[in-house]
Order: sequence, then C-alpha cells, then structure tokens
Amino acid sequence: MSFTYKRLDKDDVALLMVDHQSGLLSLARDFNPDEFKNNVLALADIAKFFNIPTILTTSFEDGPNGPMVPELKEAFPEAPYIPRPGQINAWDNPDFVDAIKATGKKQLLIAGVVTEVCVAFPVLSALEEGYEVFVVTDASGTFNQVTRDAAWNRMSQAGAQLMTWFAVGGELHRDWRNDIEGFGGLLASHLPAYSNLMQSYSQQATT
Repeated sequence: MSFTYKRLDKDDVALLMVDHQSGLLSLARDFNPDEFKNNVLALADIAKFFNIPTILTTSFEDGPNGPMVPELKEAFPEAPYIPRPGQINAWDNPDFVDAIKATGKKQLLIAGVVTEVCVAFPVLSALEEGYEVFVVTDASGTFNQVTRDAAWNRMSQAGAQLMTWFAVGGELHRDWRNDIEGFGGLLASHLPAYSNLMQSYSQQATT
C-alpha cells in the first residue's frame, strides 16, 4: 500500500485552540504544569511566527471550566473567540464551524483540554467533513496517560496525524535558510537546550 506524506502547509492551515481554560487546565496531569503551559505558549508563538489563522473557543466558561487562560487571548487579540454556551463538542457550535470555514484552509491544527473530549470530538468531526487534521499532542492535556493514549489511538485510527509543537514548527518552516535567527530564537525561548545551541551558533557566527 502506497503512502502519501501529507505535510503541514503554512499557507493552507488554521490553528484551533480548544478549551485551554483555567478550570480545565487543573485536570491536565499527563504533563507537569510548567511544561504543559510552555508547550501551549510555544504552539501559540509558532502560529504567530507563521501568521497562521487562529480560532479560540471555550466551553461553558461561566461554569466550573473557567475562562480561557489570559496568555492566549493576549497572544491573539484579533482572533475569532467563540465562547460556547454549552456544546461539549466545539464542532456542534455553528459560530465555531463558520469561523473555521471563513479561513478557507483545508488543514487544521488542533490542541486543547481535555484530550479525549475537547480535542477528540472536533477532530473526528473535522475528519468527517474532509479536513486534514493534525493533533498537537503536547499542547493537549488530560487526566493521565491511559486516557491520553486511548484518545490518541481513536484519533489516529480515524486519520488524524499526531504531532508535537516542535514538529509543527519544523514542518511549517521547511528550510533553515528561510530564517535562522527568527525561528531559532522562537525555539530557544521555549527549550533551554535549544537556547544553548543558538548561543553556540551565535558565538561561532561572530568569530
């Protein structure tokens, strides 16, 4: 059986940030809190760096789920913001789907909390609608590794590609010659080891 490598295309992809809310974040235990927050913000920085259309949505934010974390609203002040009044599956909200269609993009990057519900449900719905879907695994969180793995299996078996924020950045960038300092600086701001690498590169470049 032949395989087609479907790459992320920075000109044909939109980012959906689903339910990164203050209350729900307390449920994400498959990453430590600092690591998870860094992953989410790294994905946001990648979207800004490549000018990826981004849509933010929350679920029942007036209830225990709480508001969206302020860093994301600050990162995307002009992005469509869809506070769903009750729909658990974001795809069941017409305003959310309309915002996606308005981008005109055929590929969707999706991250959220919790993985087996807030991510998996719209992922499966988007796949059914014919979108190419890429799940950002380390910017999505849930209760534990068992529930996470079950969600990953369900989505990948349906046709979603599972990625990390670092892989998303690399696949969008394609070629280091496009922007060494800019892209390298983005990685360095979220990965201490990469910061060391960029410092070494900068020293070599000036000698």
